[in-house]
Amino acid sequence: MRGRIESGQCVTLVPANTIRIEVDDVIFVRWKENYLLHLVKEIRDEQVLIGNNVGKTNGWISANDVLGKVTSVSD
Repeated sequence: MRGRIESGQCVTLVPANTIRIEVDDVIFVRWKENYLLHLVKEIRDEQVLIGNNVGKTNGWISANDVLGKVTSVSD
């Protein structure tokens, strides 16, 4: 996630079911048989629109595919 989280930085995650997810949060998601960090762009019902830090939107995922939320980033 260029600009927000750089390669090699450590992130702290909390389980998604223990914290509220909001627009602009960085979340850990299951996406097309992979696991990624992405930004929350929009939330509708049980769907989350994810994208990156440079404006690209990747698509809608089920809220069940949101596994965690980044709470801190360190070197």
